[in-house]
Amino acid sequence: MNKYRTHNCNELRKDNDGDKVVLSGWINKKRDHGNLLFIDLRDNYGITQCIIDKENSNFEKLEKIQLETVIKIQGKVIKRSNDSINKEIKTGEIEVIIQNFEVLGECKELPLPVFSDQEYAEEIRLKYRFLDLRRKKIHENIILRSKVISFIRNEMIKHGFLEFQTPILTSSSPEGARDFLVPSRLNPGKFYALPQAPQQFKQLVMVSGFDKYFQIAPCFRDEDARADRSPGEFYQLDLEMSFVEQDDVFKVVETLFVNTFKEFSNKKLLFNKFPKISYKESMLKYGSDKPDLRNPLIINDITDIFLRKDVSFEIFKKLVKQGSNVRCIITKNTKDKPRSFFDNIDKWAKEQGASGLAYFTFEKDKDNLISAKGPVGKFFPEEALKEIMSKTDAKIGDSIFLACGKQIDLEKITSLARDKIAKDLQLIDNNTFAFCWIVDYPMFEKDEITKSIKFSHNPFSMPQGEIDKIDFKNPLEILAYQYDLVCNGIELSSGAIRNHIPSLMYKLFNIAGYSKLDVDQKFSGMINALSYGAPPHGGIAPGIDRIVMLLADEKNIREVTMFPMNQNAQDLMMNAPSNVSENQLKELNLLIKKK
Repeated sequence: MNKYRTHNCNELRKDNDGDKVVLSGWINKKRDHGNLLFIDLRDNYGITQCIIDKENSNFEKLEKIQLETVIKIQGKVIKRSNDSINKEIKTGEIEVIIQNFEVLGECKELPLPVFSDQEYAEEIRLKYRFLDLRRKKIHENIILRSKVISFIRNEMIKHGFLEFQTPILTSSSPEGARDFLVPSRLNPGKFYALPQAPQQFKQLVMVSGFDKYFQIAPCFRDEDARADRSPGEFYQLDLEMSFVEQDDVFKVVETLFVNTFKEFSNKKLLFNKFPKISYKESMLKYGSDKPDLRNPLIINDITDIFLRKDVSFEIFKKLVKQGSNVRCIITKNTKDKPRSFFDNIDKWAKEQGASGLAYFTFEKDKDNLISAKGPVGKFFPEEALKEIMSKTDAKIGDSIFLACGKQIDLEKITSLARDKIAKDLQLIDNNTFAFCWIVDYPMFEKDEITKSIKFSHNPFSMPQGEIDKIDFKNPLEILAYQYDLVCNGIELSSGAIRNHIPSLMYKLFNIAGYSKLDVDQKFSGMINALSYGAPPHGGIAPGIDRIVMLLADEKNIREVTMFPMNQNAQDLMMNAPSNVSENQLKELNLLIKKK
């Protein structure tokens, strides 16, 4: 018999009444009732209530003991009376009478409470993460993470995928985010890079003749932290398939996500077959390529309205003549909303750096003519209002919010406004998941600062269309087989059908300013391998952290990460990054240049 326990702290039931047991765990809570001391003993599995009376010689020792001390107790199981059953825990029908106990691990004064999930300063939580992880909610999140990863792994194997591990020490890539560099002791002055993703390696796996690959891959990017992105490192489900088209990848991923989200959440899936939305359509209708489809509000372009002579809204008309566009959001049946609702939205828009949001409500006057009620309503005659209603599917009693500006600014403010208005009107069903694919990304985009042409997404993607008919002279018109998977406004993954043709790769990289020599040097392993018979292939890499964040209904990725860094990419618990000795630097032929 194990000397520390006969059962775990979630195992005992009323059928164990009268059994002599040994339990070990942490003291989660104590309640002193004078002659009786109640102790909630906690381990990884759950909680068991233990009691000791004043007649026991161990009473005073247990009374003084610090919470979170690890103890072993020997005792006897008894059934609770009906009026004392605790339905909140699985062991709630029994309790254990303590006969003897032993301290296994002493505990100092706690810097944060473990028995509650109250909010606590992030600095303290991260410094004492091992204590934070004992707390019920975050402990369950990490267990959920483990179960999700195991489930995903089994699903991939069922689909015929093989799991391989790709290198961690590799070469630096000129594309993407900033690399983490590792100096080489055996090759002085040269550096490895930690992989931002196994992109090139997984393509090489396909060239090597393996048909379906996956791994739960660690990725490293020297990026700033965000609520949905950890600084430094993260994990993704990396997968690649040979002899596939875009829809073949979609079929595998949709099945995986439907099964995973049904297994680990009671929330409703809005779509079992994920809708496909082009990048262009998404930016117009939602102002973003990460749309939250739980939100019913749609953005419409009504620039043409301001070319009408009978519209006298001169501020917008002047901006339109200078090249600006006008977009709007219709809110259904909001005629009875107080003016403060509309003014608050306008004020909020100004706080976001925009010039505000004009608004009015469609109504009928006493002569049954369509008119507009609101600060700018007077500038729109009936015929113009009818045209707006036709373009936007607006009805009498609906309201409209208007924004004018350059496309990039317009997309930003209308996307934010769409979310803000929907939340204020309580239009979003938080009990649903809404997945979609964003497809048909442009292969290239113009850099706003340098005005040069650069890759918009993944440089290794296959352009759409017949290769001999692609118009390389108009690169901004070239679309790629690139796609993003989005859920509830969160991007879970990017993927693509890969460009496996070296001659085509040289042409595309040349448009982005890379010579043939640049490609041969920067991507030598990849371009060389593709020259030896490469199959058509494609894949995707959904983020594990974001998947678990959605399933756990958390807003911050740190709540589902075991040992996260803070916003400054520091590990407060292990004091990383840290200084290294002069001898270590000397071994690596490095010299620190002080600022």
